[in-house]
Amino acid sequence: MTVEIEEGAAGDVARWACMGLAAAATGTALALSVLSGWQRGGTSAERGIWIALGAVLVISAHLLPALVRGASRPVRAVAFVLWIACLASAGYGHASFFLLAQQHAGELRARSTAVDSPATARTLPAVMLDRVAVVRQLGEALVQRCARACPALEARRATLAAQRDALDAEADELRRDRADADAAAVQRVALRADPVTSRLSGLFAAPVARVDLLIGLMLAAMLEGVACLLWTVASRPATRPAVSQVAVSRAKVAARRKSGEAAPLAIRTAAREPVTPRPPARDVDEAARLAHDVKVGHVRPTVAEIRRHLRCSQARAIALRRELVGSIPA
Repeated sequence: MTVEIEEGAAGDVARWACMGLAAAATGTALALSVLSGWQRGGTSAERGIWIALGAVLVISAHLLPALVRGASRPVRAVAFVLWIACLASAGYGHASFFLLAQQHAGELRARSTAVDSPATARTLPAVMLDRVAVVRQLGEALVQRCARACPALEARRATLAAQRDALDAEADELRRDRADADAAAVQRVALRADPVTSRLSGLFAAPVARVDLLIGLMLAAMLEGVACLLWTVASRPATRPAVSQVAVSRAKVAARRKSGEAAPLAIRTAAREPVTPRPPARDVDEAARLAHDVKVGHVRPTVAEIRRHLRCSQARAIALRRELVGSIPA
């Protein structure tokens, strides 16, 4: 009885643990549905409708298999179709939440590494246009000739050359700024994707968006499947051992033992007296068979004939012959 009670207690603990895990899974799924509905809706009314719809679908997907377990076959068939639809709808909501959460996390990562580009008054095309004009003027100044020393022409040439060098330096600075901005943009794009998703995308040669979708659907399917299984197991009727029947049986055994101890002494003494063993039925059958065969003349009463006829050992044949001779009247 103690073992059976311990088994029943262990079953109760396992059942309550299963119910706790099922409630945790359902609560997690409901939280995902609430957040997903909040992100989908625009106004408060729309968000409320989305949240209520997601909660109903999640609870139906989790509890429907356990509720229709004892129903008829047509009802279970309809419930199975509805259960598949509820699972798909709940999984869609969970996948939407996972994708939006990943998108928000990527935006935060990209925003944390943003580089402020310096504000420039001019663009690279404008600088290059000025450089073209300066180079043209410098070329014209270089081809001019003077009959005698022309300090003004030399000064003009030096000034135009300096302007050209300044424009070249400004153009180089603008190119470096553009390269830094392009590198920062590439880094922000890389940070928007999850690191594991990016590596899986490169491993399977698939787009990052597709890998994100597959991971979201897989997580949603796992959560819904675990919740449905736990609720199905937790809702099974508890099977307890029949303690009352065991107690009654043991009481009967104890009563029989007690009555056996109170039996009369004569009965117990008679039970202890030795009993004369009876000869085995096989020996009696062989002796009767041998006596009949000798009487009808099928076999002669010799040891060799008895051994051949009964296929027994010599000692057995001798014993049977003695018994046979002793039974024949003189």
